[in-house]
Amino acid sequence: MKIFRAIAAVAFFAVITAASIRAQQPRPTTTAPATGALADTKIALVNTEEFVDEKTGIVRLVMKAVNGEFQPRQTELTGLQAQIDKLTSDLQKAASVQDPKVSQQQQDKIDQLKKEQQRKGEDAQAAYQKRLQEKLGPVYDEIGKALDAYAKAHGITLILDVTKIQGIVSASESLDITRAFINEFNSKNPATASLTQPE
Repeated sequence: MKIFRAIAAVAFFAVITAASIRAQQPRPTTTAPATGALADTKIALVNTEEFVDEKTGIVRLVMKAVNGEFQPRQTELTGLQAQIDKLTSDLQKAASVQDPKVSQQQQDKIDQLKKEQQRKGEDAQAAYQKRLQEKLGPVYDEIGKALDAYAKAHGITLILDVTKIQGIVSASESLDITRAFINEFNSKNPATASLTQPE
């Protein structure tokens, strides 16, 4: 399931990046006061990796439902791997004392199972990504819009995602809005809302 969670994280970051680009569209410029002073700038930090935490993250992003749909495929792939391991072990033990033709037949069977496992694994991964996007894509869009609204409501000029920026070595905890944003989003968007949307 680690592969599936990594895929979900990549999909999430792609959607957030798209929302950030959309938010950076040119806005009408205003002339600075004659004194040359810049408008007050308020910067905040957010850790989007925390959004997908099953216990403390955004409840509508919990992927248990999608993961549950793909559990049978995961079980099948695990079973295929166990079968490959057993056949490989049996072949290694018996290869020195059995007919080479029998050994070759066993090796052919192992190769066939490996190809089947690879094909089924790739099919499962593609189907998982598609299903995850269907189920969670709209939620990711809502999160992007909610971050924009949160920034406006709190007078924040710029929100930086600490998971994407390598240069931040240290920052005040008061800049981190992750927990506050998650709490606000969860209160305004309960998990039941995602369950009532049409499939």
